[in-house]
Parts: sequence; structure tokens; C-alpha cells
Amino acid sequence: MRPQPCVLLKYGELAIKGRNRGLFERHLLRNVEHAMSDDASLRIRQRAGVLALSSRLPQQELMERARQVIGISVVQPALRVPRTPEDVAASAVRMLHERFGAGHAGSTEYSFAVRARRRNKDFPLTSEQLAAHVGQRVCDEFGWPVDLGSPRIEVMVEVDRNEVFVSVEKYSGQGGLPVGSSGRALVLLSGGFDSPVAAYRAMRRGLHCDFVHFTGAPYTGPSSSYKAYALVRQLSRFQPDMRLHVVPIGTAQRSLATAGAGQLQIVAQRRLIVRAADVLAHRLGAEALVTGDSLGQVSSQTLSNLANTESASSLPILRPLLGYDKDEVMAEARRVGTGEISALPDEDCCKLIMPPRVATRSTPEQLTRLEGRLDLDELVEKLLTNVQVLSPEELAPAS
Repeated sequence: MRPQPCVLLKYGELAIKGRNRGLFERHLLRNVEHAMSDDASLRIRQRAGVLALSSRLPQQELMERARQVIGISVVQPALRVPRTPEDVAASAVRMLHERFGAGHAGSTEYSFAVRARRRNKDFPLTSEQLAAHVGQRVCDEFGWPVDLGSPRIEVMVEVDRNEVFVSVEKYSGQGGLPVGSSGRALVLLSGGFDSPVAAYRAMRRGLHCDFVHFTGAPYTGPSSSYKAYALVRQLSRFQPDMRLHVVPIGTAQRSLATAGAGQLQIVAQRRLIVRAADVLAHRLGAEALVTGDSLGQVSSQTLSNLANTESASSLPILRPLLGYDKDEVMAEARRVGTGEISALPDEDCCKLIMPPRVATRSTPEQLTRLEGRLDLDELVEKLLTNVQVLSPEELAPAS
């Protein structure tokens, strides 16, 4: 076997799962296949706690795609080489030449260590002997000092049953649990910074997410819907088979205002949104709602208002950002890639009818009296009759 470039994907917390680990691994494998779905040359080899990807694609492109897959802790470009100490050492020297060049030979700045691990124990050398063998070749070739404590360069050698993997660099992955391994949820997606980040955090905990966006139509334009489309496209890098549901709620907001909502307008319309999302979630088979709420960030997110909003749902409402502040949310949005989209101007349905003062404390009795003036079941049914569904095919991953 000639040395072959590949990319190793290493599990994060999935590795400590017990008897149901196979379920998590199946979800992870499916998500990796989705990320590489247009690559007919892809081959995936499963090893203990590791997936080895090989392809005709450039190794760099394969690695960048793999870094988008949730559930992967480490992404490691490597060479797959024959199971002989000589081949292992020669491949390590070759990779170091390609990575650092011959010009650094003899430099004392480039300390190194060899980390050898045998997942298969019938290799002729022990891990320590293999590390020493490779280390000697590196010393002979480059003259670098050995530093086992905090080396500048690590040569990683992993012995498997049919091959050995050699690598000299590794990169962090998304981490978390494979998407889909924890069930399904429906995300209430606004055009702001918070809810897309909440969706990403929910995916990292293994939830397969669909999305619902409420627009102020017919009293607002389509700008918020365009943003929602763009946000879901961006998030589709992390999850296959997303659906976006767009619901016009402007007329229902007017009905609440006409019924005398006053200072309760924002809380009341959030309850209406949650009520409609709850019905939609049941139809989709989702087991929870996800919102971008952060405690105390705005007036509708005080403790009493959050509690009264939650009581409108029969499903649990998950709030991944409850303890985040705005700076933390925006930093995560930039990292995930949704920040620039969220910063675009739009017409937020929540600002369509904004009372001069917003109630920071609401009571169930106040809201029950207000909602008693309306036929909420009929209102929700009308909302969902006009829902627009965007199919996964229209939400191809953003380039």
C-alpha cells in the first residue's frame, strides 16, 4: 500500500457514550455523508472512535467540509501508510518537510515530540518503541530537540489493524453531539442575532431543527423573510434536511391591538406566536420549541413575561442563550457565520405595533382577560393556513 492522504475525524463527548453509542455514531455518519454528498469518490472507514475520510478532493477542501460537521471534536489531516516502522518514519519525515520545509533543519526553535498510540496491539513495536524509532529519524533529518512536555510540533502516529495513520497537525471541530441524536425541535427564528445562535447551540446538543419565522405581512415587506431564508441557508451547513416555515402574523397583531392589549401587546403577541409554533411543532413531530431568549435582555424577557409566554405552549421551550449577554451572542454569531446576515436591516414583526410602554411584569389573569376577547384557536388556525414552507432542496448550503 502506498501512502494515501486522508482526514481523521475524532469524536468528542460521543466517545464516552455507553450502550447507545451506536445510535450516535449512525447519526454522525449520516451527517458526514451529507456534508460530502456531492463527492462520489468519498470513502469512509470506521475505526474505534475515529472516522477516516479519503477522496479525490484536495485534502484541504475535505478537511474544511469536515470541520462543519457537529459531533466531531478534532479534524486531523493525515497519511495512511503501511504497517511497518520504516514506512511510518519515512511518512513522518515527508509530512514535516511538506509542512515546514528543509529551511528549518537544525533550528532549536522547533522542538518536537512523537505521540504513538496502538489501537491494534499486534504491531511489532510497542508504542514507546515506535515513538522512539520515528523520533530518531526526525532528529537525524532535522536536528530538532525533543520536548515531551510542550513541544512546538507534535507527530501523531496511530496504529490500526490494517494501516497506520501519521499526522503533524490537527484542528478543532464543532464538537457537541451529532445532529438528530437528541430528537427534533422547532426554532422560532427572528431576523436578529439571538435566535440563529440559539439554533446552532441546540444543534450542538443533538437536536434536529426545523424553523418557523413570523413576518408582519401584510403590513410589512418581505425583508425579514429574506433574512430568515439567508440565516437558514447559513445554518444548513451544520444539518441536513431543514425546513423553514414562514407565517404572516400582521393581521393577528392588529386583532390583539384592537382587543385592547395596550402595554401587554408585546407579551400577548409573543404568546400568540408560541401558541402557533406549538401547534405547528406537533404537526411536524417536534418535541420542543427553541427560542433565543436571554433573561432580562429586553422587556419581554423578564422572568414573569418569560413564564407567561411559556405557559402558552404544551411543549417545553428550550432557551440555550438564557444566561448569555449580548456581547457573547454577537461573538458566537460571528463565529457561526450568521452575524453579517443578522446585521442587515429588516422589518421586524415585533416592532409593527409597539406600545409607548411595554409591560415588564405581566400576570396570567391579565393575559387571560385579554385573550378571552378573541377566538385564539380560530386565530392560530388562520395563521397556519397561510404558512409558506421552503423545502430542503431550496435551502442548499451557502457557498
